[in-house]
Amino acid sequence: MDRDTELELVDRLRQGDADAFDAVHLAFNRPVFTFLLRLSRRRDVAEDLLEETWLRFVTHAGKLDADTRLGPWLFTVARNVHITWCRSRAMESRTAAALDLWPVPVPVPSESPFEQTAGNELAQRLERELASLSVEAREVLLLVGVEGLTPSEAAGVCGISPEAMRQRLKRARALLAERLAEGEAQPIGRLREVQP
Repeated sequence: MDRDTELELVDRLRQGDADAFDAVHLAFNRPVFTFLLRLSRRRDVAEDLLEETWLRFVTHAGKLDADTRLGPWLFTVARNVHITWCRSRAMESRTAAALDLWPVPVPVPSESPFEQTAGNELAQRLERELASLSVEAREVLLLVGVEGLTPSEAAGVCGISPEAMRQRLKRARALLAERLAEGEAQPIGRLREVQP
């Protein structure tokens, strides 16, 4: 979305234009859902968090600053909603442990749209390695590498300085590359062991 269109939408949102909300929803619903899905690794949770993100957007749309960047604003809200969910899950786990309750079985999530479309081996391996990273590393890679935010915008989303974001991004990229390289080296080593 070009900047002029974005500024026009923000102006219309501030005036309560429902069509502007529809346009923003159309432009950002899928990327925000994908971001939440990759953070939470559960479709049902991502759907709930997405609803909460849009609810907060509707609640605050009239109060947006005139120069608001919609993508970073929405990803910030989505990230904060995810953090709140993680904290509530941690509190539930501590409470259950304190009460010595039997663990409640967690339903196996249905296959996500991303998993359905990730047909090739590299994409599946990349997704597996990305999922194995910490939430902090995963979110910076998703914001910058997948969603196309600049490191400065991603720093704003994560609430850290641009320099801290650059360092976090550098470490996350190196860690992901290292894990992908390890995955490639293992099959070759096994082949050498099998061959006479």
